[in-house]
Amino acid sequence: MIEQFIIFAIVGLSGLFMDFLVTWVLKERVRLNKYIANSVGFLTAATSNYYLNRVWTFSSIDPEIAREYFTFLAISVVGLAINTLILYILLERIKLPSVPRESKMRFYLSKLAATAVVTIWNFFMNFFITFS
Repeated sequence: MIEQFIIFAIVGLSGLFMDFLVTWVLKERVRLNKYIANSVGFLTAATSNYYLNRVWTFSSIDPEIAREYFTFLAISVVGLAINTLILYILLERIKLPSVPRESKMRFYLSKLAATAVVTIWNFFMNFFITFS
């Protein structure tokens, strides 16, 4: 399980890069709402992570790919809800006097913290449900 978690984390880093890139483009360049940009980035990464985790982390040969994908996606959507809730709490409820409320750095640090929590959620749920 430890080796799988390490591989899952490596796959997650590629997803993290994709998530942050898509989120940044949509939030900063397209000027979408930060929560919508976050959701699109997160779900884009979840889709690529499914494929990489299926092939590399869990070596799944389950022929029911659609069921497996939608289970993975459902777990990711719950992860997205957790991610968004953490973002909301860190951005809107916790007042850090040394960091301005609308600081871009604050948003991305909060997103990083949320991503760390969701990584643990996603690994265990996928280990015990999707790829069991």
